[in-house]
Amino acid sequence: MAKSKTAFFCNNCGNESPKWMGKCPACGEWNTFIEEPVHKETKSTTNRNQSERVAVKIQDVTLGNEVRMNTNNGELNRVLGGGLVPGSVVLIGGEPGIGKSTLMLQVALNLRGLRFLYVSGEESEQQIRMRAERIGIKNEQCFILTETSSSGILAQCEKVKPDIVLIDSIQTLESESIDSSPGSISQIRESAFEMLQYAKRSNVPVFLIGHITKDGGLAGPKVLEHMVDTVLHFEGDRNYGFRILRSLKNRFGSTSELGIYEMVNSGLREISNPSELLLGQHDEMLSGTAIAATLEGMRPMLIETQALVSTAAYGTPQRSTTGFENRRLNMLLAVLEKRCGFKLGAKDVFLNIAGGIKVSDPATDLAIVSAILSSNVDIPVHRKICFAGEIGLSGEIRPVTRIEQRVAEAEKIGFNTIVISKNNYKAAKPASKNIKIEALNKIEQLAELLFG
Repeated sequence: MAKSKTAFFCNNCGNESPKWMGKCPACGEWNTFIEEPVHKETKSTTNRNQSERVAVKIQDVTLGNEVRMNTNNGELNRVLGGGLVPGSVVLIGGEPGIGKSTLMLQVALNLRGLRFLYVSGEESEQQIRMRAERIGIKNEQCFILTETSSSGILAQCEKVKPDIVLIDSIQTLESESIDSSPGSISQIRESAFEMLQYAKRSNVPVFLIGHITKDGGLAGPKVLEHMVDTVLHFEGDRNYGFRILRSLKNRFGSTSELGIYEMVNSGLREISNPSELLLGQHDEMLSGTAIAATLEGMRPMLIETQALVSTAAYGTPQRSTTGFENRRLNMLLAVLEKRCGFKLGAKDVFLNIAGGIKVSDPATDLAIVSAILSSNVDIPVHRKICFAGEIGLSGEIRPVTRIEQRVAEAEKIGFNTIVISKNNYKAAKPASKNIKIEALNKIEQLAELLFG
């Protein structure tokens, strides 16, 4: 019996080497090479495939009149760039239990007039049926297949002739051409390549659900993300019901879009207006809260920032943040002490972004500083005022992008005043109709505006 050929693969990036190496030359990680069997194509097959392809001029390539497929899910359509492109391969990753399978099953059950093949290598048919009963939607054109062999899946695809295929998950598939266990680098790469070939050959879009590592990256070789057309990441906090679908790669649309869902008993509910849910409903004005007009991708939304400033109980002041970068908070506190004279070095400062979401938009600086000042002097900020501005190290209020969308969103929610940078005033003025714009230059002017 001939010995099967093996090679060494980097577990982090998928780089291949004929021998074991301590450090990967591609990604620089240490002790990531593992030995796995490989499958080599014959020379005759390679030559035949090469002879079938010829180079053509780009002007001679005919464009098809293909239109995007409507998934009947507005948030998913938004993230995909307007719908699902025929023949595309979409990879969806996320933590266990975040709702990836539930989202795709809802898409399968909501589609009308299209055949959907749901392939599961992790659940039985009865378990999928139980989840479908909980969702409460019936669809006779949704087919369930519990299979892990890629050849068996492709055979069923030829028999059922679906319009959309879902693989849950790519780590459970195994190809007969690779002599290794499911979930290995070579198996994931080969199985994904077979699904990619099927999608391009039959013009049927394929969804692939992928696991993630403890570091938050997609499990398997990095080449998997390069092979597919779109990479989506499904994330959220388990203590909150919100889920965010982000686009990390999209060959057919923007990577700045995101979809927002809420986990309920019947599945995932689309959130068309996230600002109303992320804003706290208070009967009275409270100190330490301020509203920021931020952008998540290309989508404007209003979020509530909460701050608590108190005297350090044990001598060493604490700096704690939830949903915001701790180092940026320290920078803002240093600017407040240096430029405005607020002595916060000996006080505990706690910051929380309400709703359990994480923000990285620098336009939230102005709202965070307002919440800190409000808690420090124990004077509430008026509930009808929101903020959109970045703060520099010299205390200046810097302009932010897409100020027109932020102003329009604040006006739509019902705010009557928005505080922005003076350099944004010309761009924001045409977008303001029933909302007052306060344009500031320095952070010192903010304290005067809020507290006199």
